Amino acid sequence: MRGVSLLTYADRLAGDLPGLSRLLDDQLSAFDGVHVLPFFTPFDGDDTGFDPIDHTAVDPRLGSWSDIRGLADAREVTADLIVNHVSNRSAEFADWLERGAESPHDGMFLTYDRVFPHGASEADITAFYRPRPGLPFTPYRGADGRRRLVWTTFMPSQVDIDITHPAGVGYLERLADTLAAGGVGTVRLDAVGYAVKTPGTDSFMTPQTLEFVAQAAELIHARGMRVLVEVHAHHSQQQAIAPLVDLVYDFAFPPLLLHALASGRVDRIASWLGIRPSNAVTVLDTHDGIGVIDAGPSGDRPGLLSHDDMAAVFRGAHDATDGHSSVASVIPAWMTLPHQINASFFSVLGRDTRRMLLARALQTFLPGEPQFYYVGLLGGVDDTGLFARTGQGRDVNRHHYTRDEVLRALDTDVTRGQLALARLRRHPVFGGSFSWDAPDDASLVLRWRSGQHEAALRARVDEPDFEITLDGMPVDLLA
Repeated sequence: MRGVSLLTYADRLAGDLPGLSRLLDDQLSAFDGVHVLPFFTPFDGDDTGFDPIDHTAVDPRLGSWSDIRGLADAREVTADLIVNHVSNRSAEFADWLERGAESPHDGMFLTYDRVFPHGASEADITAFYRPRPGLPFTPYRGADGRRRLVWTTFMPSQVDIDITHPAGVGYLERLADTLAAGGVGTVRLDAVGYAVKTPGTDSFMTPQTLEFVAQAAELIHARGMRVLVEVHAHHSQQQAIAPLVDLVYDFAFPPLLLHALASGRVDRIASWLGIRPSNAVTVLDTHDGIGVIDAGPSGDRPGLLSHDDMAAVFRGAHDATDGHSSVASVIPAWMTLPHQINASFFSVLGRDTRRMLLARALQTFLPGEPQFYYVGLLGGVDDTGLFARTGQGRDVNRHHYTRDEVLRALDTDVTRGQLALARLRRHPVFGGSFSWDAPDDASLVLRWRSGQHEAALRARVDEPDFEITLDGMPVDLLA
């Protein structure tokens, strides 16, 4: 797909799936694809849909599988396959607690003893990487009174699946069948980096994880769908995954861009442009905030940014949001910095329209498949009220838009300019060859050529500004 896709929740942008379809057919027709964030039952659980009770059912408050197929008739639809966990309120987990070894789902859920059949030391347990404070286990009691320690990598209500057990494999196969029948074109493997627990390692993006990614990709490809892997990790991990799947994320670019805008230098971006995977979904912001660890060091592996550089990026966000990003961002267990900034991208850029369009233009010109997040598209600022009500830091960048709010945003320069970039990306030139140059410390030039066509983006980060030309003629995004 050469054009731009939209990343959104159905309910938070348009109320439901039919409403989202109407928007994409009309005011947001510039998008060639849509990633609908979890629309399964329930879409509004403890983790906004990433804790499905029934991963095979569309929440009827949003619509039906017919609505998903309708979306897919006109554009590519991406949907999540949550491989690491399911809700503790799922029928499968409830049946296992009730019936134990007699349940057909016995073995589907990962227990402490499956990973440590001979027990574990303190060092073994604390070696595991977890994106939350604390340890990754929750005690559950079965109907027979037996207590089991179940792996809960994320939240106590999100029980991990044993993806090595036939019951776990069968569950994932059922989900893939359902997505394919629903018209989904691309499957995003959510939280796959945590799915394989390997004693003696931190169990995050290990060689065993890569083996599982390859197996999952084979399963999905067999059903005619593409595979996108979601993992926030050292940039070398994206390079390792990229040959195994259709798409990875370029999560390193956003923090590199924020560093460039703060320092007035493009050297770190230039280093990344020389080695980044070309089969990348490019982003600025997502429903999970703005990743930073993706550009930083990991253990003895140097990063594209140093630890001090990362700290400076967090300080810049802190200052731009009057300290709120620091309140909303979570520091994982055993870490000294958050792994993401919980704030809207527009807020972190000081609500500056020209800087936002510069950032979006650079993203749009990178090789890969650009994806715009609905809050960033609409020039959204931090929803501090929602965060105050829920206590979930990522909710600052997950605003519930009313129709009137959407219509007002569509009339702003920041949104009009981004939609113009999405339309520009459809030009055949972006199917050609890409080149780039850094003519000085503060400038980048990105070019695409195809036949007689050339598109160029000339950008400066010290006094942020940019110019786009198509076949030698200036492109005015706000015309």
